[in-house]
Amino acid sequence: MPADRMDIDLSSILDNVDEQLVEFTAEVDGDEYEFAVQYAVLEALSGDAPDDDAVEMFNMFSDTIADAGLVALARNSDQALIVISENDLE
Repeated sequence: MPADRMDIDLSSILDNVDEQLVEFTAEVDGDEYEFAVQYAVLEALSGDAPDDDAVEMFNMFSDTIADAGLVALARNSDQALIVISENDLE
C-alpha cells in the first residue's frame, strides 16, 4: 500500500541555486528520506520562474509538493536523493 502522508521537516529546506532545486528532508511512514523539487515544478505551480524566492514558493505549495513527493517516492524509493519533477504532479 503506497504511503499517503509526508511530513516535511521545515528546518531542512535548502535552496540549491546552482542545481535549481529546493532540497528538504521528509518523513514518510516513519522513515526519513532526502528530497529535492526542481525549480520547473515551482514554476509550473506558480506560473513564475523562481528567482530569489524559491523557498517562499516551496512553502506556498508545500502540500502539492508533498503529494508529488509521494509519487516520486513510489517511483524511485532506493535513491539517496529523490527528485520531484513535473511528471510527479497529479
